[in-house]
Amino acid sequence: MTWSDELCRIFGRDPGDGGLTLDELPSWVFSEDQPMLTAMVTDCLVDGKPIDGEFRVVRADEVVRTVHMAGEPVLDTDGSTASMWAVLRDVSELRRSERAVRESRDTLSHQRRIARTERRLAVEVQEAVLPPWRGSLRLPSGDGFPGAGPAADGAALDIAAHYLPSESSAQIGGDWYDALELPDGRTLLSVGGLTGHGVTATCGMAMLLGAVRGMAVAGIEPGPLMGRLNQLLAVSSQPALVGAACGQYDPRTRTLVWAQAGHPAPLLFRDGTGRPLRSPDGVLLGATTGATYTQSEERLEPGDLLVLHTGRLAQDAEGATERLLALAPRLTAAHGAQECVRTVAEAFGDEPRENDACVLIARVTGARA
Repeated sequence: MTWSDELCRIFGRDPGDGGLTLDELPSWVFSEDQPMLTAMVTDCLVDGKPIDGEFRVVRADEVVRTVHMAGEPVLDTDGSTASMWAVLRDVSELRRSERAVRESRDTLSHQRRIARTERRLAVEVQEAVLPPWRGSLRLPSGDGFPGAGPAADGAALDIAAHYLPSESSAQIGGDWYDALELPDGRTLLSVGGLTGHGVTATCGMAMLLGAVRGMAVAGIEPGPLMGRLNQLLAVSSQPALVGAACGQYDPRTRTLVWAQAGHPAPLLFRDGTGRPLRSPDGVLLGATTGATYTQSEERLEPGDLLVLHTGRLAQDAEGATERLLALAPRLTAAHGAQECVRTVAEAFGDEPRENDACVLIARVTGARA
């Protein structure tokens, strides 16, 4: 066997020492690759076939190299094989790069499967927790909790809501909207959102929304309710920052008592104009322990429109508020809450939001005195 100097260097040998004999070569080859090397040499020398294949060698310095060998037989005048020649090429780096690409592709594929699974779970949690009603809802409904008194002048709420997904994230966020008839005849209205995306955010949202509903049904006012939510987050195994607004509307007196935690104030639309309600004190839930949350009261009139949103309709909450207030003529002229929701969805539907958003609209029904 005659080796070139470069082939000696591939095997980690000094060119002055020459190459290996055909009998010595297999001892340098990985045991699982030895049958392939033997088959290639036999095919070429005995059967006169061209060869093309790869095998791995372990050099004296314990460096592993992958060698590609391609060759052909040299035939004698009688057609038998006189000898063979082969070109050997070190393809170690190439194969290492291919493995890295393949592993990266496999990892990416695995991550995509995980992402799809997480998104499906997040969607299922969201759909299971958010109110199932579509279109508009009228509360009090008249067939809710026993003992709830009648509304004044039929001053119930016509309610509709809409969830706007993020334009830049494939994951579901932790935003929520909710409307619930309470045992004393009042109506709970709430919107809010957790930081983050995915299953963790939606499960956290489910926990908080369940707590809001439970405490409201138990008769806890919005201000103290926010304080207890903050305590709940303080002992939660999944810390999060939460912005929220929660109100309780009494149809007998047409009053709204509400509280907020680092959240945009509800907007009140009346007679073609709109304004934010005066915000009571309240910091983000989960930001600090022992925070105090006060509450405000607002007297509503038939035909008034309340718009609660999570502040993520636009890139910044102030911009969202200004654009909502600019819709005042259209919102106050709308025939119902569902039409108002469609107006807002059209105005913000193409917004390049980085987060999900929710909007809940409640209109006071009944005639003015």
